[in-house]
Amino acid sequence: MRETPLSNCERLFLLKAIEEKKRLDGRQAYDYRNIKITFGTDYGCCTVCLGKTRVLAQVSCELVPPKDSRPTEGIMFFNLELSSMASPGFQPSRQSELLVTLNRQLERCLRNSKCIDTESLCVVSGEKVWQIRVDVHVLNHDGNLMDAASIAAISALCHFRRPDVAIQGRDITVFSPEERDPVPLSIYHMPICVSFAFFQQGTYLLVDPCEKEELVMDGLLVIAMNKHREICSVQSSGGIMLLKDQVIRCSKIASVKVSEITELINKALENDRQVRKEGGKFGFAESIPKERITALKREQAPVEMKDIEETADEIVREAEAPSEAVHSPVIVATGTGQVGEGLQNTWGLEEEDAEEEFQGGMDGKEKKKDEVMVISDSEEEEVVILKPEAQKSKSRRPKN
Repeated sequence: MRETPLSNCERLFLLKAIEEKKRLDGRQAYDYRNIKITFGTDYGCCTVCLGKTRVLAQVSCELVPPKDSRPTEGIMFFNLELSSMASPGFQPSRQSELLVTLNRQLERCLRNSKCIDTESLCVVSGEKVWQIRVDVHVLNHDGNLMDAASIAAISALCHFRRPDVAIQGRDITVFSPEERDPVPLSIYHMPICVSFAFFQQGTYLLVDPCEKEELVMDGLLVIAMNKHREICSVQSSGGIMLLKDQVIRCSKIASVKVSEITELINKALENDRQVRKEGGKFGFAESIPKERITALKREQAPVEMKDIEETADEIVREAEAPSEAVHSPVIVATGTGQVGEGLQNTWGLEEEDAEEEFQGGMDGKEKKKDEVMVISDSEEEEVVILKPEAQKSKSRRPKN
């Protein structure tokens, strides 16, 4: 399924907003979106939220034979996946151009920059070394996947602990975490990617572009740098010609952003380390804010409970006494009732007729005076004429 392209109106609106130095989410040109870093229960599992872009990184290791060209160095392997859950435009069945580009940039940023001491991963020279595998899964795509993937990968590597080993002759013993504490990786520095989007042939510049801004940009520049202001890699795409001053300007902006992100990663690692040491709760489930169901909650208004008896006595004294006593209910007929005087019967009967009918019903044999009863052929229905005078007057009228 292909991604939905922007209409001409949306494209013009975005370009006009960028010319006026305005963005859709209210940021400035050099502002990053909110970055949230959370670690899982196991070591080496990290989730990074860059705005609405969400990336999960998982680090694992295993003992493998080394490469023939480098028998004393470990192996670093990176695998990035774009699932259709992140965006309908991603097709996991085949490798897209975006997937190949992101995977190469991630390898160039972390492996080629020598940020990890690969010689410390060697167990037996020429026989067994540790292979570190970094799997990066894109959970939600809202632009700037490269920055989110690099932050998640380096954070997961810093958080990862490999099992401790012991060597006796040719025998290699791998200890479980319960037997010996796992060993962290030896990391020299933390390279982080910073993406710059160019518009109108390099006239306008934005940091951390979102998905819609990436659809209208003319070119993209990705600079990988550490907090020591050492450039690890530079990648330009889009076929736009950049001047030397523009690249230097972007590198200065990247140095500031990398320092801030590195401090955020160190702070997140320190918080996780402290929680694990104290034996508190940690992991993804604890990082999710707890939401309570308030649909069935009743709001209770505060009630003043002081001087209740005095207030009740005062209300009783000020109340006016009723002028007349309430009459007791009077049963006019079976199934009816009336209270008070001057009220009409709900059945439309006069009081005298109702009393006579009630007395007749009590006797069981007597009938009301001048009562006319018409019985139809049907045994189920019974017709009672309540006003015989009106029926007689109708029968005495001459027919036209």
